[in-house]
Amino acid sequence: MAYSTRNKQIAILIAVSVIVAMLGVIALNMTVLPNVANVQAIDIEIYWDSDYAKKVSLIEWGTLEPGATKNATVYILNTGNSNIMLSKNATNWSPSSASDYIALSWDYKGQRISPEQGLKATLTLVISPNIQGITQFSFDLFVAASG
Repeated sequence: MAYSTRNKQIAILIAVSVIVAMLGVIALNMTVLPNVANVQAIDIEIYWDSDYAKKVSLIEWGTLEPGATKNATVYILNTGNSNIMLSKNATNWSPSSASDYIALSWDYKGQRISPEQGLKATLTLVISPNIQGITQFSFDLFVAASG
């Protein structure tokens, strides 16, 4: 009887080991990327809402898989007293190699924004399906006004 119990224990141990190994393989193939962008507005203000009530200082892109695309819609307000155009720059990537696999674009077409006027903009983050060695990342996003 003891021999039978020992065989059962070994079988259970082997089964648990196989399950753990399979979960490890699944986890390696389904890398997820929690990430954020710190937002700096220069001579403008950026909001989450069209009422210009909730300022944006951080974009939490959520958890993304390789090959994913994620959008964030913001509202940009010209707080100055002259017409402006906008520029954006994503810098200070951590890790620095993240910028080799991740692209940030937006739908802003270069139109001028009058004083005290706003503009809806959609930022799009694209993760390369070939991303490797990066389990999370962050970057600074600068959006600036120019004359």
